[in-house]
This record gives sequence, structure tokens and C-alpha cells, in this order.
Amino acid sequence: MIFVSVGTHETPFDRLLQAISELELDEELVVQHGLSAVRCDGAIEFDYLPFDRVLDYVREARAIVTHAGVGSVMLALANEKRPIVMARRHRFGEAVDDHQVELAARLEATGLVSVVEDSGDLVETLGRGARPPALDSAGPWLGVSLRAYLTTRLGEPLGTRNGR
Repeated sequence: MIFVSVGTHETPFDRLLQAISELELDEELVVQHGLSAVRCDGAIEFDYLPFDRVLDYVREARAIVTHAGVGSVMLALANEKRPIVMARRHRFGEAVDDHQVELAARLEATGLVSVVEDSGDLVETLGRGARPPALDSAGPWLGVSLRAYLTTRLGEPLGTRNGR
């Protein structure tokens, strides 16, 4: 199963969903599309999902395709998945600036995410299969320190509430 999420941003992310809709897939596709107008034939689609459902889909997915939002990326990484990310871009009216482009580039350089720009990149990246994130190469600031901080603040590791 492939799980796609555009996050909860108030701006549509049709470019990502257009790339997804151009794929010829022979597996289940679950899409959280937010305010985007593009729909993907044959997909199970939601405008928004409660956190617990997103977490379930992240855990079940062979691949996660998402915007380069910190929350979406961190949720995938916390569940030992390397997300495929397409950054929202200012020039397309998808964000107020290019902070997602910068974040995506930095995370890709450390082996934590795979960055795509279009449907061609997406086909190639999905074809390589799911690869675990390179948490060791990211340094302790991400893999260890972040989990310790969240555990201290939340009292348990991210994504483990309610027996999960």
C-alpha cells in the first residue's frame, strides 16, 4: 500500500497529487488530499484524517509520499520509514516561502528522505522499493536526541499512545 499525504496546510497541493494520478499502480493507494482538487482514480481518498488513522496508514504503508512538512516527515521517520517527499514551492503558490525545499534538501543529504520533483522521479523512486531511513548517518541530533526530547515532553515515544 502507498500512503500519500499533503498534510493539513490551507493551500492545495495539486502538483503532488497530479504526479500521483499519473502513476500506473497495481497496489492499494490511500490519499489524504486536503483542499486539493486533483483526485486519483481507484484510490481510497480522504480530505483529512485524525492522527491515529494517519499513524495506522504510515505503519501499514510500503511507501509514504508526502509534502516536506516537518510533522509528516518526522512521523514517517519515527516509524522507521523513509518518506518520499515533494516540497511545496513558493513559485507555484503552494507555500509562503521555500522552507520545505530547504528542509527536503538537508534531509535528503543525510539519507533520511527521498526527494522527488515530478511523476518521472516518483515512478523511479517507488520502483526502487522502500528503503529504511539512514538514521545512523543523520547524527544523534535526530535519531536519538529528538526521540529523547519527545519522550521527556510527551512521556512516551512518538506514535505509541493508546497501546500503539
